[in-house]
Amino acid sequence: MRKRSVSIRGHRTSLSLEDAFWDELSDIARARGISVAALITEIDRTRTGGLSSAVRLFILEDLKQKAAACRTEATKLD
Repeated sequence: MRKRSVSIRGHRTSLSLEDAFWDELSDIARARGISVAALITEIDRTRTGGLSSAVRLFILEDLKQKAAACRTEATKLD
């Protein structure tokens, strides 16, 4: 578990995530061409619970969408 500080809409906050989540969050941000802080800010705008949980759920949803796209692509190739 790693705790990092980020700035969201002008204020500093910390969140704790496992390294695997930080890595995936970085990959998503890089693919979108934005910083990790900007991606966390986007997640923060729509969250209903805690920020760390919201980030984990965002990453889970992103991975589910990627998996579904891979399944769809594999079906097309069959």
